[in-house]
Amino acid sequence: MAFTAKDVQALREMTGVGMMDCKKALTEADGDMDKAVEILREKGLAASQKKAGRIAAEGMAYAAVIDGVGVVVEVNAETDFVGKNEKFVDFVKGVAAVVAKEKPANLDALMAVSFGNGRTVQEEQQEMVLVIGENIKVRRFAFFTEGVSVPYVHAGGKIGVLVNLETNLTPEQVNEVGKDVAMQIAALNPRFWDKSQVTEDVLAEEKKIMMVQMENDPKMASKPEQVREKIVMGKLNKFYAENCLLQQEFVKDNSMSVEQYIASAAKSLGGTITFKDAVRFEKGEGIEKKQENFAEEIAKQLAK
Repeated sequence: MAFTAKDVQALREMTGVGMMDCKKALTEADGDMDKAVEILREKGLAASQKKAGRIAAEGMAYAAVIDGVGVVVEVNAETDFVGKNEKFVDFVKGVAAVVAKEKPANLDALMAVSFGNGRTVQEEQQEMVLVIGENIKVRRFAFFTEGVSVPYVHAGGKIGVLVNLETNLTPEQVNEVGKDVAMQIAALNPRFWDKSQVTEDVLAEEKKIMMVQMENDPKMASKPEQVREKIVMGKLNKFYAENCLLQQEFVKDNSMSVEQYIASAAKSLGGTITFKDAVRFEKGEGIEKKQENFAEEIAKQLAK
């Protein structure tokens, strides 16, 4: 019985197994879909479909500069233990290399391109699921092709930061500056890079909160509105210093802001350095982790 590319795609959607393995199974089954599913199950390949539904909130955030392209990726796994697995780490680095080479437009595009070993990234991910025995998922990526990028990986992959600088200096000369800024981003996770990015909506909300706080303070409530407005403006400068990277106090030297540190470093190096952009990935952020109740689980097992 002949089969088509649509049959291969249908089998892939049913089992979660890679296209090549689906094609081989259909060939072996002479086009019989049920038989092909059975073949994949017998080979242990279709087991990856069940694992795909499990929550993966651990894993690794990774940043690197590969052939001049700055890349940061997050790949998730189910347990912290797997995040340290050599095969898993190699897979994460492989994904970063693919991003640097192919510069995909989005996650779907990334999953469809070649991993470099005859399989697509999607198929290699499924292979990792089978080899490691956990749900593995490429979650997100970003890259910079312009300027000089400096990567920083914190705590073995808990946080990955990629800083992008515009400079007339060499990557080696600005590496320390970029690393210092990346470490600041990793530690403090600022809401904005610069105060110019703070929207009017955010400012209006902050002003409103500050005005209400003063109205509820007997000492402040008695002051004229003009005075309270001036106090609010002073408080907004503090808001910038707490929430905007370039206006933040530089962690390694609190006598200056991050912006002043970059300018000072550029001057001492005899060039110019401008912070352009950055990306910060923290593994598992925003993913709701499953809360295990082991006592309840054991009670269920005993009741069977």
